[in-house]
Amino acid sequence: MFQKFYKITIPFYTIFLLYLMFFGFGRSQYDINIVRLSPLISTFSFVKETILWKTIITNVFGNIIMFTPFGFLGIVFPKLNDFKTLIINFLSAIIIIESLQYFTRLGVFDIDDIILNTIGVAIGFRFYKFFKFNNLSTNN
Repeated sequence: MFQKFYKITIPFYTIFLLYLMFFGFGRSQYDINIVRLSPLISTFSFVKETILWKTIITNVFGNIIMFTPFGFLGIVFPKLNDFKTLIINFLSAIIIIESLQYFTRLGVFDIDDIILNTIGVAIGFRFYKFFKFNNLSTNN
């Protein structure tokens, strides 16, 4: 049941997430192209300079949580049931998306986003394997 639901919803979720990454949150085009390549520096600066914890949680944990569903992509693409293959494919895709944000100036190429999004996928993959294993063991 979950597999069927996932296969139907993940394309729509992907489109929704792409919308958020390029147009959501009142985003407008930057005057210049911005690249942040120092790992975790921009995230630590953001946390240090932000007053509201809600904003910090939304930004930092949002970058993780919003990408956990992609850890279940093995449901749709069986070759992505391998962690290394999933991460390599995801990193390729997210680097392309971050590059598009840079070139369109509808976002920032930020290494922290890549790191946090990948952590989200890894967490999702662990959940997927946990539920898959537990489902198999209860059905036997």
